Amino acid sequence: MRYLNIVDEHTREVLAVEVARSITADKTVEVLEELVENRGLPPDFIRSDNGPELTSHALADWCRLSGTHAAFIEPGSPWQNPYVESLNGRLRDELPNQELFFTLLEAQVLAEDWRTDHNKNHPHSALGMLSPDEFAATSRQQGTITPTLTRATLT
Repeated sequence: MRYLNIVDEHTREVLAVEVARSITADKTVEVLEELVENRGLPPDFIRSDNGPELTSHALADWCRLSGTHAAFIEPGSPWQNPYVESLNGRLRDELPNQELFFTLLEAQVLAEDWRTDHNKNHPHSALGMLSPDEFAATSRQQGTITPTLTRATLT
């Protein structure tokens, strides 16, 4: 199974965990469109590795049309994408390494449950030991961020 993880680098919110047997560039764009529709404005930039679904013409066109800048990490340099790489390791340890999925739907439901739990109940030291949801809510109340996807990290 393939996972498309989208993290807001500012709030550390896991915005999407898309699970499928294959994730195409068109599917990546579809997930980004849903996030923009739900959150308001598109991200300022997207940081990602150089996977084919992330370097395609479809995603490049979406970035150009939405005004989003692309920031690709160098091949073999996961440390240049620390937020999502950390999330990938945590997700892998807590979900596919612990669960046996009998169907794709089961994996999708458990991934969404994991995403929700992570955002609500996982305090983060860089966020003053607040969960990503708490930090985002506090930041919005203080006016330090707008309710939008500020920076996306994809993998």
